[in-house]
Amino acid sequence: MRVISRARGVFARWRGRDIELKAPAEIEAMRVAGALVARTLAAVVEQTKPGVSTGELDELAEQTIRDGGGVPSFLGYHGYPASICASVNEQIVHGIPARERILAEGDLISVDCGAIVDGWHGDSAVTIGVGTVSEADRALSAACRAALDAGSAAVLAGGRLTDISHAVQTAAIDAGRRDGVTYGIVAEYGGHGIGTSMHMDPFLPNHGDPGRGPRLRPGMALAVEPMLTAGDPEALELADGWTVVTVDGSRAVHWEHTVAVTEDGPRVLTLP
Repeated sequence: MRVISRARGVFARWRGRDIELKAPAEIEAMRVAGALVARTLAAVVEQTKPGVSTGELDELAEQTIRDGGGVPSFLGYHGYPASICASVNEQIVHGIPARERILAEGDLISVDCGAIVDGWHGDSAVTIGVGTVSEADRALSAACRAALDAGSAAVLAGGRLTDISHAVQTAAIDAGRRDGVTYGIVAEYGGHGIGTSMHMDPFLPNHGDPGRGPRLRPGMALAVEPMLTAGDPEALELADGWTVVTVDGSRAVHWEHTVAVTEDGPRVLTLP
């Protein structure tokens, strides 16, 4: 991954850590990267169908990003070998695309994608049903998307970081009650700061009490990314060093947006 740092950075300090603050023009620059990620994911969604391989989706994503004037954030990041993460069924995150992994009717695939444009990063993820999927899988994905929406709405100036965490958790629990199930909230992975690098402080948990963590200030940008499971949320990293799966084999979903804190409320930078 190419990481470009600004010559003059503005940072908020929190417990010895720097949290990058962007000027309004820099938020606009991040929006360019975010829009490219959105276009890339839209192209991937359109091509996701039974018989297509996750490797083909990865090639499509890389070409779309490069055609749009960007660089894939993930490719080469700590040695990661692809431009998207393609996590199928029991895979929670960081699934490695492969030509040999052919999607079948009824699969669920979570596609995570990042792009760099002029040194600024965008990061987003969607979960896609392959062909006709079960009602339970549709409900699981809808619950995760509702948690993303709730978390994004909590990215408010003057609030605290864990206000977002609590909103994600509450939405997931409420969705489970409506659906008559208990969705697992993956604890080991979560959101993060983003800007001139893909992963920056602060780490953003997907659960917790509100009112804790750094104060949210205009110019902060966060990747809000809930991950839910249909069963136990315990996770295991496979021997490839990347792919994270549910221990009990239950299905998992992942939705994500890059969201900026502004004076006028949350601004989702990875919308189409």
